Amino acid sequence: MKYKFLGNTGVLVSELCFGTMTFGGEGYWEAIGKLQQDEGQALVKTALDSGINFFDTANVYAYGKSETILGQSIKNLGIKRSEVVIATKVRGRMAPGANQIGLSRLHIMDSVEESLSRLGTDHIDLFYIHGVDIETSLEETMRGLEDVVRSGKVRYLGVSNHAAWQIMKANGIAEKNGWTKFVACQHYYTIAGRELERELVPMMQDQNLALMPWSPLAGGFLSGKYTRGNQTSGDNRRDNFDFPPIDKEKAYDIIDVIQPIAEAHGVSVAQIALSWLLHQKAVTSVIIGAKKPEQLADNIAATSVVLTAGDLAKLDEISKLKPEYPQWMFERQGRDRIPS
Repeated sequence: MKYKFLGNTGVLVSELCFGTMTFGGEGYWEAIGKLQQDEGQALVKTALDSGINFFDTANVYAYGKSETILGQSIKNLGIKRSEVVIATKVRGRMAPGANQIGLSRLHIMDSVEESLSRLGTDHIDLFYIHGVDIETSLEETMRGLEDVVRSGKVRYLGVSNHAAWQIMKANGIAEKNGWTKFVACQHYYTIAGRELERELVPMMQDQNLALMPWSPLAGGFLSGKYTRGNQTSGDNRRDNFDFPPIDKEKAYDIIDVIQPIAEAHGVSVAQIALSWLLHQKAVTSVIIGAKKPEQLADNIAATSVVLTAGDLAKLDEISKLKPEYPQWMFERQGRDRIPS
């Protein structure tokens, strides 16, 4: 297991982050996973034993139950709090009340207290805003985040599912006011969905922000269970929860290229998909999740897969984005600035 700095901080996190969205299984989240304490704790132990020190959850996952199971697992396993980096999130609805949702200063401060209680800890290492709140100004959100950082209850800030301009605007507001800026981004990124590379990846690299891809296997589509000839797995969440959206025909083309590479390396299709992400310079830590021990073990094994230049060229070619303006103009105009 390798470790990388969390953006421009001095904190080292493992190249794989264990996500706990499969914990709890309350309501809407049951389709994703419904692991209870003993099952979830066993996976947390496997992750720790492999060298993973980075754990991801959210208040909205199973409406708090995921946080509770993760926090109790760390306590039961006797892990020192300083040995793990815990990330959680705020935005989603947690109760019927009018203010139990969003990125208002009020909801941020209330949510931190509730997450700390469920996690059984006195601080959150990385606190993400989990998506855009179109009704709350970025100024109010950034002030609320600054308050929870200054209180000592949050160490670092992250942003998830935002556009590049929104992240830059938010960090501009923070810099202007002397507040804490975002250091990390959690966004959807997979070899089957590379849209992030148009605007967000260049911005993250320019600003030295950490990137933690979520759903690296495209919601299980790259698990190895799906092929053009077998378009249903029977036991994958994609069969009942078809998310995130992907161009499935292109994804099948990608799988057709991945399969012989996987066979040549003697590994699974999923490991090649994860390894491709681990080879991307912009990526800090890939978020993996699992419902079964063998799934987690297979994902962790991706850290040992070394793709050749030829492998990467084939994978990049089949999965590359179609040129869009202004990117194709940047490339065209940049040709005369390359030293001869």
